[in-house]
Amino acid sequence: QVQLVESGGGLVQPGGSLRLSCYSSENINNVNHLGWYRQTPGNEREMVAIITRRGGTNYADFAEGRFTISRDDTGNTVYLRMDALKPEDTALYYCKAVIVSGKIYDYWGQGTQVTVAS
Repeated sequence: QVQLVESGGGLVQPGGSLRLSCYSSENINNVNHLGWYRQTPGNEREMVAIITRRGGTNYADFAEGRFTISRDDTGNTVYLRMDALKPEDTALYYCKAVIVSGKIYDYWGQGTQVTVAS
């Protein structure tokens, strides 16, 4: 079982920045990838950015150029730096870990709320 704990959400003005953190009980070297997803009421959860254990990254189109996913040296914390935030970025942001071992195992954190408003 992988435990994920997100932090760093909050209220920010349009154009501002936030850095979200996700602490994983499982080191990234032991998972297929860690990622950030977001969800707004009435909508499906969507991928924001992922980082693989080899350091490869992938971003949603809306995140490209504004958001940066990274990890710390320990491999247990993944960050999402968000710049030039827009009101439409308002959402509950979740951290997800994926382990592939015969089958795919998904683990989710509880989420952290990001609200972009003036």
